[in-house]
Amino acid sequence: MLQTGRMKKYLLACVLVAACVGALAFQLRKESAAQARDVVVSKPDTPHVTSTVINADQLLEDVRVLAGDSMEGRGAGTRGGAMARAYIVHRFGEIGVKPLWSSYEQPFDLPVDAQGKPGKGANVVGVVRGKSHPERFIVVTAHYDHLGIRNGLIYNGADDNASGVAAMLQLAAHFSREQPENSMIFAALDAEEIGLVGARALVKQFQSERRDVALDFNLDMVSHNDRGELYAAGAFRTPALRPYLEQVAGRAPVKLLLGHDRPEQGHDDWTDQSDQYAFHRVGIPWVYFGVEDHKDYHKPTDKFDTITPAFFVHAAETLLDALKTLDANLPAAIGKEGKS
Repeated sequence: MLQTGRMKKYLLACVLVAACVGALAFQLRKESAAQARDVVVSKPDTPHVTSTVINADQLLEDVRVLAGDSMEGRGAGTRGGAMARAYIVHRFGEIGVKPLWSSYEQPFDLPVDAQGKPGKGANVVGVVRGKSHPERFIVVTAHYDHLGIRNGLIYNGADDNASGVAAMLQLAAHFSREQPENSMIFAALDAEEIGLVGARALVKQFQSERRDVALDFNLDMVSHNDRGELYAAGAFRTPALRPYLEQVAGRAPVKLLLGHDRPEQGHDDWTDQSDQYAFHRVGIPWVYFGVEDHKDYHKPTDKFDTITPAFFVHAAETLLDALKTLDANLPAAIGKEGKS
């Protein structure tokens, strides 16, 4: 048993130690909080653009995240691609879009690489059921892959095509709140940059299940244009689309132009230059929204800070108007008025 004097000293020492430990813990908490504040402050500023139609802040934030260096350019079959896919799955869950099949992710085989190794890609596919025609589908597509890392440089792909995915997420959010007439499939596609591989796999699956796919609504590069011009291609191939797209163009907050879909235009015919071509090949009508090539196209400079935010927000508003208009007017908008 300790003597009384030693007991007092012992107790005093314990109090001092406890005080020091408490002060140290408090200081560590302060430093951690300061570090957290520093992370927030150092995050790249998101330009403030408002909209009464879509969530502009979330639209821009989705591009910022998907085009961040941590995603390593989102190459098909890479770690960065898997990270982008996980982010999209998370956002689908937040929005309330349900998986079309048992899982959001639908894997498929990639072509063998230069070393002869096979790879795996995966589409992310969700659905919102229609109230009037639940068995008829509009498929909204946007590829999430880009060029990855080349020669040590990250090809971030902000416009191509983090922008299309971000816009698609806004469309999905709207129709998860306001049920469409037709069912809508929202598909973030992989491996577009290496031959539309994800789109071809998706169309093959639809065909095997005999799904009634009425229209592909494809988004690819919709955030970067200094002239405020957004193109809608597809009306030449499906003339019944034209009056509805012209209606949207007449009230759009951007300059919506119809074109880039005539065979005599050669390379300027975009029919086979994005995922809509997989639908076109099997006779499914499509409309493709995108901008013309710009100085950052397929370059490491296609970053979040080189998009044109005000144009992008207005482009996304236009895309929502177009999708609402086409949904309300199917099947007339694809020239199949007699189809139930």
